[in-house]
Amino acid sequence: MSAGSGGALVQRTDCVVVGGGPAGLVVGLILARAGVRVTVLEKHADFLRDFRGDTVHPATMDLLEGLGLFERFDALPHSRVRRVALPGADGREVALVQFDRLPVRHPYIAMVPQWDLLDLLAAAGDAEPTFTLLTEHEATGVLRDGGRVIGVEYASPSGTGQVLADLTVACDGRTSTVRRAVGFPVREHTVGFDVWWYRIPTERHLRESLLPRMKDGSAAIAIPRDGYVQAAALGRKGTDAEVRARGIEAFRAESAALFPELADDVDAIASMDDVKLLGVRLDRLRRWHAPGVLCIGDAAHAMSPVGGVGINLAIQDAVATARIVAGPLRRGEMRERRADRVLARVQRRRILPTVIIQSLQRVMHARIIEPALRGERVAASPRLASIVRRFPIVTVLPALLVGVGPRPEKAPRWARRNR
Repeated sequence: MSAGSGGALVQRTDCVVVGGGPAGLVVGLILARAGVRVTVLEKHADFLRDFRGDTVHPATMDLLEGLGLFERFDALPHSRVRRVALPGADGREVALVQFDRLPVRHPYIAMVPQWDLLDLLAAAGDAEPTFTLLTEHEATGVLRDGGRVIGVEYASPSGTGQVLADLTVACDGRTSTVRRAVGFPVREHTVGFDVWWYRIPTERHLRESLLPRMKDGSAAIAIPRDGYVQAAALGRKGTDAEVRARGIEAFRAESAALFPELADDVDAIASMDDVKLLGVRLDRLRRWHAPGVLCIGDAAHAMSPVGGVGINLAIQDAVATARIVAGPLRRGEMRERRADRVLARVQRRRILPTVIIQSLQRVMHARIIEPALRGERVAASPRLASIVRRFPIVTVLPALLVGVGPRPEKAPRWARRNR
């Protein structure tokens, strides 16, 4: 560490990762296990934020197994979703996605508060001598040498500074500072709804099937947690002011109508200040990389919360990235002109899974969410219900797409650890 111009601290590393979410911590951990010096910048002091995704998919649990972290993960308080259902025309549930039929070691989705997962990954990283996590360090821009990114500038409670690196990996989400600073072109898809994120304190037990609730133009999903239910209410985009103007009593009434088993608990939603808006976006960079810099996860492709697949996709991006760039980083090759071809390999490997999953989300938007928000009844057709009930094996394909992904990534051999 040294002092730069104006007294700013200058740190040097092999790879700087911007963003301490699932993708950032996974890519940092795996690179550190390859002996690469990694510095992860996280702008918050901790990981305690409610509107982070909580779904941990079978493919991610397989990765944790490979990294020697599954037993610690499994000990975290969590609930398990084994299927996703829609109401049928006859009023009975139709299980359209059945994770418990998957031929995998962990045939379910674990619903784990993301801060617990991130704490686990950060602790595993801290055990590696070449891993550094800097909290309360917010990237404010990129550093360039000619046409190449050579690191980032940051702000922290102790002042401003710089991290110089052979490679900058942007994992700072859909509002990525890095992708904005570099000016990557983006393709956006129209999304007609947003999500309001809130919790309902309760000791009641909800079923292990994930059943979207839809009634009179309202829709919501409930995620069971220890001592409360995390709820995600869906509504038309641009109506946040209207929702808040109706007040907390109206919001409680809508929650009780959607979750009648929690009707006695909704009074615990204290005020509209406890209801957080999550603006939904669906986009994809046309190019994920430039000399010295790579975007992955939501920084490369903002995902809809539908299916909870964004975390799984981002983590698989991180695994592929670490496997492809670890060798060149160790050998000092990422400073060379040909390094951009290495980064292009990451995009080539991960673009098809991204397109497939985003296309699936757009279908779900058009076929389920948007009709529900228009007040239309959304139900599995009698023909579909009949097929699924007679041949439940057909539920495996959507379970594979959601739970495993079109191109699952495994932990590299050199990143594996015994439990």
